[in-house]
Amino acid sequence: MGVVIIDGSTVKSFVDDEAAFKKSVDESFASLDLNNDGVLSRAELRKAFESFRLIEAHFGIDAPTPPDQLTHLYNSIFDKFDCDHSGTVDLEEFRSEMKKIMLAIADGLGSNPIQMALDDQSFLKQAADLEASKLA
Repeated sequence: MGVVIIDGSTVKSFVDDEAAFKKSVDESFASLDLNNDGVLSRAELRKAFESFRLIEAHFGIDAPTPPDQLTHLYNSIFDKFDCDHSGTVDLEEFRSEMKKIMLAIADGLGSNPIQMALDDQSFLKQAADLEASKLA
């Protein structure tokens, strides 16, 4: 966990650095591919998103969400990642969607820097670390 100051340009620079972004996304994909078959199943991707607890917690307090709503949400996310509708998410699909997500975050952050506490493995923390390494 680390505290960083970040803005949209930091995130965009990270995405634009193809080598750093690809390395980060590929490592994340590998950690999510629990059975090492080179693709993410619906269950593997759901497990990853469940670990983020984006829906089940609100400002750190559990907020009950009916299981059918969670299933619908996670299925929708999977369908967005599964661009070719093959029933699995390959590395290229994962990279493409993560790039879209990160650029959307960059747009949302805009040019106003904010201070955030981030997990060391998060893409945003890696973006901040990359920028800091360029300034050093």
